[in-house]
Amino acid sequence: MSSCTGISVSLSWLVILHIMLRLHRAATHTPLRLSKTAIHILRIRACRGFATGSQPYDTIVIGGGPGGYVAAIKAAQLGLRTACIEKRGSLGGTCLNVGCIPSKAMLNNSHLYHQTQHDLKARGIDVSGVQLNLSQMLKAKDSSVTALTKGIETLFKQNKVDYIKGEATFESATRLSVNLLDGGQSEVEGKNIIIATGSEVTPFPGIEIDESQIVSSTGALDLQKVPEKMIVIGGGIIGLEMGSVWSRLGSEVTVVEFLPFIGGPGLDEELGKQFQKILKKQGLIFKTNTKVLSAEKIGGKVQVKVESAKGGAEETIDADVLLVAIGRRPVTKNLGLEKIGVEMDNKGRVVIDDQYNTSVQGIKCIGDVTFGPMLAHKAEEEGIAAAEFIATGHGHVNYGVIPSVIYTHPEVAWVGKTEQELKNEGVKYKVGRFPFAANSRAKTNKDSEGSVKFLAEAETDRVLGVHIMGPCAGELIASASLAMEYSASSEDIARTCHAHPTLSEAFKEAAMAAYSSPIHF
Repeated sequence: MSSCTGISVSLSWLVILHIMLRLHRAATHTPLRLSKTAIHILRIRACRGFATGSQPYDTIVIGGGPGGYVAAIKAAQLGLRTACIEKRGSLGGTCLNVGCIPSKAMLNNSHLYHQTQHDLKARGIDVSGVQLNLSQMLKAKDSSVTALTKGIETLFKQNKVDYIKGEATFESATRLSVNLLDGGQSEVEGKNIIIATGSEVTPFPGIEIDESQIVSSTGALDLQKVPEKMIVIGGGIIGLEMGSVWSRLGSEVTVVEFLPFIGGPGLDEELGKQFQKILKKQGLIFKTNTKVLSAEKIGGKVQVKVESAKGGAEETIDADVLLVAIGRRPVTKNLGLEKIGVEMDNKGRVVIDDQYNTSVQGIKCIGDVTFGPMLAHKAEEEGIAAAEFIATGHGHVNYGVIPSVIYTHPEVAWVGKTEQELKNEGVKYKVGRFPFAANSRAKTNKDSEGSVKFLAEAETDRVLGVHIMGPCAGELIASASLAMEYSASSEDIARTCHAHPTLSEAFKEAAMAAYSSPIHF
């Protein structure tokens, strides 16, 4: 590894300089003397050499997020000479830097704060003088992010992935120009290129985000004081998670959602209604079936005008902070895709086939910038599959078993089909339910809100979908994904011994309810 940027180069700057000196001496019979500045410039240029026309990379990945960095590591593990280009200056993409990871830090720590205030006394733990130290909570979040992003750099070194810090633009189907973050420009060539540039916040027309008073999820993770009132536009996963954080820390949070339900696509309607009731009980205010018309900063407040989604009288609500969380969109700006003829759809997504090939030979695409749910773990699976396609000609992702999780409290997680989807498809199915209120571990922990719901094919008993709301739902859903990957029946799960007392017994008993009857309910 080169010490200058962590990038492997075929010749160190010392070797290059030595060759130049010898050539000069042979030609002139006199020694060549270079200034310190000239030597420094030679060293930088050697470090930025990356690859030459005669030495193209086997694989170049544009983007160092969950899909990109995983693709790069897997490609290297499969014996491909690999580089990863990332313009942020730190690896991990939105997920590690301003998304999944920092939000989970805030969710966990705000839950501990809220639990200390409202729950510990009933458990026989008397605590007094509890105060929020928001600056320390934000530091804890940042330290988690730094540790994990640095960890990926270590993984790159271990797997011999060249890490290029800069913004890449296609010059041709095999050559990229890179504006380096530390100044200057370079070009790299690759036999195969994987686009993994991720997504960015979708703006709300007419509302300008300043990341201080009108914020995206990025700004919501770094507010320097708890707002007295917060309005969240969008009742999907991001809006509910961020709304929960600031509600626990003392803010009055109002969630405005255009649809009649919260949680976004994939959330089971039955569980979604229960979920909304629980969040309302926690203090969140919901305005569903409501359309946002405008938002304006007036007198230190943000005034938001809304009306019924079906039309009606305008209403103005105000807050100290407005969070815009209406979704995300693909990032393709400055890539130069039009120049080389990469096809995109009307939503700005890169069009791919079932092997992640774009319309241009040798260029693949994965993650948020193309089709499918914008989930880090989905992008990771695609990264591995894309690398395998390049190295071996085959790869696979089962899109029927990509789980989703809302990391509120209680958590909500699901995989596979919903009841609504099965009805629309005309599939005959049976349902098994089991409440955490009947689970011994959940009752003992005084954390028993929610339930597990199984959907199984009526004729074959094959599990078609699992929906969980309750403690550790995000962990429990992995068992459902594994079972569905192997086409398990609900009876297969029900007849598998689960340890007692554990939350996983609720999972087992819901499976029992689907194929026969549960024991404890």
